[in-house]
Amino acid sequence: MRWFWIDRFDEFVRGKRATAVKNVSLAEEHLHDHFPGVAIMPNSLIVEGMAQAAGLLVADAIEFNRRVVLAKVAAAEFYFDAVPGDTIRFVAEVIDLKPTGSLTKVTSTIGDRLQGEAELFFAHLGPGEGVPKLFEPEELLRWLDQMHIYDIGRDEAGQPLARPDW
Repeated sequence: MRWFWIDRFDEFVRGKRATAVKNVSLAEEHLHDHFPGVAIMPNSLIVEGMAQAAGLLVADAIEFNRRVVLAKVAAAEFYFDAVPGDTIRFVAEVIDLKPTGSLTKVTSTIGDRLQGEAELFFAHLGPGEGVPKLFEPEELLRWLDQMHIYDIGRDEAGQPLARPDW
């Protein structure tokens, strides 16, 4: 099963920052299975949303030439639980970008309250470096189109992002 843990991007500045949104719905099975009788979003899944927002930002910054894999959660702290009806806003920033890996900082907010923050390190792996191919580039491009990255995405100069020709 493949899934995105974010519903849309509201901001996407190539190589710098991205803002993504996740709406927490009572219809999500994990809310009933994880803590029976208490419908809260597990923080591990909030980290997943953080990683997806930051990972797509990093993958775009390196032009999708290598696989971007969450290698380490360097730090994470959460201040309160997300519950059904909440809208989680993830703000991801690239702190350091090198050929072999990247460091990002991601915050999650609900309304105007800081819900969590994390530092995430991603490894950039080439073919044959221990990571199976998870999807074809065309499939990823369709997903990114559905999340409207190329509608709202901008480069550092404020120009619209060009859609890759895969």
